[in-house]
Amino acid sequence: MRENLRIGVAGVGFWGKNHIRVLRELGVSVEAICDIDRERAESMASYFGVKKFYTDLREMLREEDLHAVTICTPSSTHAECAIMALESGLDVFVEKPLAFTVEECLRIIDSMKSNNKIVMTGFIERFNPAVSKAIQLLEMGEIGEVIMSHGRRIGWWPQRIGDVGVVKDTAIHDIDLVRFIFKQDPIQVYAKGGSQRHHLDDHVQAILTLDDESKVAFIEANWLTPRKKREMHITGSDGVLSIRFLTQEVSLEKADMAIEPIIKQDEPLKLELRHFVECVKKREKPLADAIDGLKAVAIAEAILESMKWNKIIDIDLENLI
Repeated sequence: MRENLRIGVAGVGFWGKNHIRVLRELGVSVEAICDIDRERAESMASYFGVKKFYTDLREMLREEDLHAVTICTPSSTHAECAIMALESGLDVFVEKPLAFTVEECLRIIDSMKSNNKIVMTGFIERFNPAVSKAIQLLEMGEIGEVIMSHGRRIGWWPQRIGDVGVVKDTAIHDIDLVRFIFKQDPIQVYAKGGSQRHHLDDHVQAILTLDDESKVAFIEANWLTPRKKREMHITGSDGVLSIRFLTQEVSLEKADMAIEPIIKQDEPLKLELRHFVECVKKREKPLADAIDGLKAVAIAEAILESMKWNKIIDIDLENLI
């Protein structure tokens, strides 16, 4: 087991700086950081007390003796950065989406296998304490047989995003949660959406049919609504379970009762990166691995295809690899 991990962070903008902060809070040695913006890289290194900074990832990987790297660069660069790190013998954490396309995800997985390394996809909501509580209640049968879910992620366009639309940036959280919560894969999707104010898709409404065809998941996401909301409502034969992601709250409504269980709150990113660190140390499969990342991108691409052609799209996740 590796006790003292040496980690590098690639991309230290909006989200990457949080990686540096959290890893340091976890007692992990952030040996070096990299960003194509030299001024930003130097500033973050100075602010967090990181010894070395680079503007070229290949140089950082060549010069530094690292165990792992976390990748927080733009989505279109994820595959190149991840494969570069894997071929340098490092384990890799990649913020969602795992890659820009299904083909790029498959290249990452091939490199992961050939180099016998760990790849974790950054699906942070899996580590939200409210999600953990909701799954516990579902497994206890509190709302009976699950019938459908409605995920809603709305708000203004995040200016940090420039290379993917709302489906692959925002809705992908609920795409992954549908698989995680239902423990099934979708087999069909019908979606409506488009580009209202931005050059990429900025609103989507999608209906996913699950594997047993008796369950459906509705996903709504946009970058058009003034107030930010992140919520999911799960309907069962005996009640409704609601998750409010931002406040880490869960409510359970049944015919004879309505309760809000007490949840011990924690920072999801801290729980997520702690899990990655433990997986690297113990050589264990992450809760959200590269296959989860691949499947989410495949579903997202099916949603975009449905939006484009205005028709139902079949999803075959079994034959992706």
